[in-house]
Amino acid sequence: MMDELELLKKDWQKKGEHHPKLSYDEIYRMIKKKSSSTVKWIFYISIIEFVFWAVLNLISYSKESLELEKTWHIYEITTTLTIINYIVLIYFIYKFYSNYKLISLTESSKKLMKTILNVKRTVSQYVWFNIGIFVAYLIVSLYGNLNYGESSEQIKVAASQSGNETLFWVMLFGMVLVAIAIVLILIWFFYKLLYGILLNRLRKNYNELKKLEV
Repeated sequence: MMDELELLKKDWQKKGEHHPKLSYDEIYRMIKKKSSSTVKWIFYISIIEFVFWAVLNLISYSKESLELEKTWHIYEITTTLTIINYIVLIYFIYKFYSNYKLISLTESSKKLMKTILNVKRTVSQYVWFNIGIFVAYLIVSLYGNLNYGESSEQIKVAASQSGNETLFWVMLFGMVLVAIAIVLILIWFFYKLLYGILLNRLRKNYNELKKLEV
């Protein structure tokens, strides 16, 4: 089913007494309205995601998990990562809101195109930051578990008894890297699904604005 912008474009191209052409400003306002709505949804979703993970962290937080992090000697690192994570996420939420307000106030197609590009860039940075912080948490947890976890001594003994300790560690880290890669791909697909549709809408709006500028 053809959306409202496509209908307006067809009307704009029609000529005749009963089908007057729509003006450049009318088409521009429609694209601006669609872009503003899309960025608003990106802003809302980022807030929902932030609240979801914050609540999940509170629910999973316990005295036992705190003691485990201290036993693994990673408490200071994970606490630092958590603080950095929340500060940066709040910054991104602010950026999404700022872009939404900027689009709402923009009265130039060139400025609107520039803002759309900034939104797409900010979303990409947001997604890669989330993936990066997850990898950092994972590496720190693996380090603590392998060096101070309950099974760390068993792993070291198995490595020394394997006959080829170097090969043992290479195979172990290889399997860990494969597992991390699979998890990262799943996370990437999650964000692709979550924000991909909205970014495609913005890309379409950007292309329409380019046509208006010709």
